Amino acid sequence: MTNNRIITANQLTKIFGGFKAVDSISFDVHEGEIFGFLGANGAGKTTAMRMLCGLSMPSSGSATVAGFDVYKEPEKIKRSIGYMSQKFSLYEDLTIKENIRFYAGIYGKSDAFIKDKTAKLLQQLHLGSEANKLVRSLPLGWKQKLAFSVAIFHEPRIVFLDEPTGGVDPVTRREFWNMIYEAAASGITVFVTTHYMDEAEYCNRVSIMVDGKIEALDTPSALKRSLHAASMDEVFLKLARKAVRSGD
Repeated sequence: MTNNRIITANQLTKIFGGFKAVDSISFDVHEGEIFGFLGANGAGKTTAMRMLCGLSMPSSGSATVAGFDVYKEPEKIKRSIGYMSQKFSLYEDLTIKENIRFYAGIYGKSDAFIKDKTAKLLQQLHLGSEANKLVRSLPLGWKQKLAFSVAIFHEPRIVFLDEPTGGVDPVTRREFWNMIYEAAASGITVFVTTHYMDEAEYCNRVSIMVDGKIEALDTPSALKRSLHAASMDEVFLKLARKAVRSGD
């Protein structure tokens, strides 16, 4: 992790009608960091992530992602990032290999790059003999690990993960986080939302949103110290009790 800022947000705001979903949030994310972006349902975290991904135009404030402005350069942002949604994001009626080729092609990678990297990826995931099977035939945990691998296949500077381990068993969650560590070690910045508070412990820093605002932002150990909490679960509960709204 470096001190170079790869994401900056300054008073970033999103209003729907009279509802302020994201309320003047300001923060930075450093290159190579694993940054946890937490909040209960309705806190505004998914809305904020969509703005940073170039998928939703802010109402006010400013932000840059990978050096690109969210207002003026959303398409450049999309080409510089990877994204994995909380709902499974691959095509179940395509094979594993077809999914990889499809997503790599979207990002304009050459046939030589795709062929070489696909072989390495299938070997890493121990899926070489499964390459021509439909994705729907894989267990959920393997689907999620494949989806993450595809999200970073084109070697983005940042990957956004929206509750990537929802519904998978604890062993698979731990394996998934080992993949996140490897990605961060390779220089990819990881921006992750999760509702599993034990996963917050794995992040370099954690932001916790309450009712559209960032209520706290620090390392997990510093947050526990400042709130006299024994765990991140306790930190989250102390902050989330302040919430007055629900529904994201």
